[in-house]
Amino acid sequence: MSDSVRAGLLEFWFGGEPDLYREAWFRKDPAFDAVLRERFGAAAAEAARGGHADLAETPEGAVALCLLLDQLPRNLNRGSPLAFAADARAREVAREAVLRRRHDLRLPAMQRIFLYLPFEHSEAMADQDLSVALFEGLRDDSRAAAPGGVIDYAWRHRAVIARFGRFPHRNAVLGRASGAEEEAFVASGGGF
Repeated sequence: MSDSVRAGLLEFWFGGEPDLYREAWFRKDPAFDAVLRERFGAAAAEAARGGHADLAETPEGAVALCLLLDQLPRNLNRGSPLAFAADARAREVAREAVLRRRHDLRLPAMQRIFLYLPFEHSEAMADQDLSVALFEGLRDDSRAAAPGGVIDYAWRHRAVIARFGRFPHRNAVLGRASGAEEEAFVASGGGF
């Protein structure tokens, strides 16, 4: 079952080209989210419950598992605490894949970013520092290094955590009170 999930998700996500970059990954698109929900919603829910753990054994499988735990919940659960519910598990998988197994070094740049995003999405400063270090390792990829590319976004996320200790744009969704400075920051676009 996990192998079919891995193959189907990676084929859909990267369009059959392992080093493809798609704008749809990082923008709000209800149609894209609907396709994800229909095709992979059950697999993402199962992964959040601890399923598909065997995917972490291979580089491509680890990418698929991080997608199921980190990126897909953000697409499938916009505006809900469920968007962040599997973040801790995603970081565990990413930490194992990147720091222990070094799976990332056997992947194309555009697949590697999905092993790094769980650290960028973290509200812990140590994870933000790791995120920036990992994304900086993609500096030779012109797409990653371009202004507004994934390296730039890693630095932006780190700056928000350095300033506030959390992502203020999550406060309302997570039921956290916002300070005046956080409210002004979110109202201004929130740095992203």
